[in-house]
Amino acid sequence: MKMNSMIRALGTANPALYVTQSEAYDFYVAHFNLAPEEHDLYRRLLLEGPVRGRYIGMARKEDACETDPDRLNDRFLSHARQTAAEAAEKALTAAGLSTTDLGGLVVNTCTGYVCPGLSSYLVEDLGAPHDLRTLDIVGMGCGAALPNLECATGWLAMNGQRPVLCVAVEICSATLFMGNEPGLVVSNSIFGDGAAAAVLAMPDEHDAPQQGPVRILGFESSVHPEHRHHLRYTQSGGRLRNHLDSRVPVIGARLAGQTLARLLAAHRLEQDDITHWAVHAGGTAVLERVGQQLGIPEDALAPSVAIFHEYGNMSSPSVLFALQRVLATRQPSAGELGVLLSFGAGFSAFAALVELTGAP
Repeated sequence: MKMNSMIRALGTANPALYVTQSEAYDFYVAHFNLAPEEHDLYRRLLLEGPVRGRYIGMARKEDACETDPDRLNDRFLSHARQTAAEAAEKALTAAGLSTTDLGGLVVNTCTGYVCPGLSSYLVEDLGAPHDLRTLDIVGMGCGAALPNLECATGWLAMNGQRPVLCVAVEICSATLFMGNEPGLVVSNSIFGDGAAAAVLAMPDEHDAPQQGPVRILGFESSVHPEHRHHLRYTQSGGRLRNHLDSRVPVIGARLAGQTLARLLAAHRLEQDDITHWAVHAGGTAVLERVGQQLGIPEDALAPSVAIFHEYGNMSSPSVLFALQRVLATRQPSAGELGVLLSFGAGFSAFAALVELTGAP
């Protein structure tokens, strides 16, 4: 059964500061006392790795030395608001809508904590109506953009008269934590900052070409607490500290495959029926493992790989950046099917089945 949800438009944004990997390497070497093995790993990841550079939510590179939890959270809030609002405005403009047209706002993030949540600040920054239904999703890590879309789809199913704005925003640089553990070095070398927004609305069967480029057909998810320790944030001295170990690509690919299998079975589809793939750009090792485990052709993963090369791992917005890249570069024909895949802390995995409409 088709779900009553269309992605009318997408918008993406990043903070203003862009840092090349070479600049990041020079900065780490100059400002931190790195152990020899730590130094060597930074050199290999930053100077020989696939990421070209990352957008960072800082006024200046020297802010990377900040360790005060209060100032870090203030920086998160400032850049999250700016970046999320920019992505939201782009999506609304592309959809031909204003904030007064909205009936709901769903925001997800995992890289900072504020109460009230970011939705309160975005209502203010966007000038949205006060009768807006709002929800903040926290603690779901890199996979959260898809449950965000699923929540909005549920709202539309109950009361679909007004569109819903979904925003995924992460300021991963606010969680930078120096240390010689390999997981910390990897995190400090590949994570970047960004936001992605999607405008969801009920489909109008009498106006199909104009309603948007993507029809959402269904969702599937899974959570495996037994793998929680492999990928999560913990608190250390009041700061967020990322835990990322070498088994993440293996676990992520396996759980994504299981979740995808259930999604396809629910819609009586085979994997060969899927033409387009937007996969969370968690890293080249993750994408390679997903491709091998699921049998996805290398070319089909190219949009996701390109996002990682250009932006690094932006956590939850990455999968929507990848979807936007698919729409921009693959020129999908009406009726072609696609799958969105994301996974993250929990250990969790999420999948969404979509139909491309061929609309611009």
